[in-house]
Amino acid sequence: QVQLVGSGGGLVQAGGSLRLSCAASGSILSINTMGWYRQAPGNQRELVARITIGGATDYVDSVKCRFTISRDNAKNTVYLQMNSLKPEDTAVYYCNADVRARYTFTFTTYWGQGTQVTVSS
Repeated sequence: QVQLVGSGGGLVQAGGSLRLSCAASGSILSINTMGWYRQAPGNQRELVARITIGGATDYVDSVKCRFTISRDNAKNTVYLQMNSLKPEDTAVYYCNADVRARYTFTFTTYWGQGTQVTVSS
């Protein structure tokens, strides 16, 4: 069984910073792409950023030059450094990962439980 546990959310003023972390644990053979999504009230869940096992990254336009995604493959952990936060960044942030579990032959997408980020103006 595989679990993703996210942490690091909170309340911050506009212009501030937060760092989210998400650690995968369990019977993991390998992890391909890891990413962060967010969902604000009344909105659909959207991709914020993702990173491949090789380190290639992709960001939604609204966070480019403000957010940085990174990962530590030895720790099965993905990070999201969020700088210059804006009120419109307020949302529940979810991590996900494409994981190949031990004794399986395919990758499955797992999700973290979500962490609240609130940016006050």
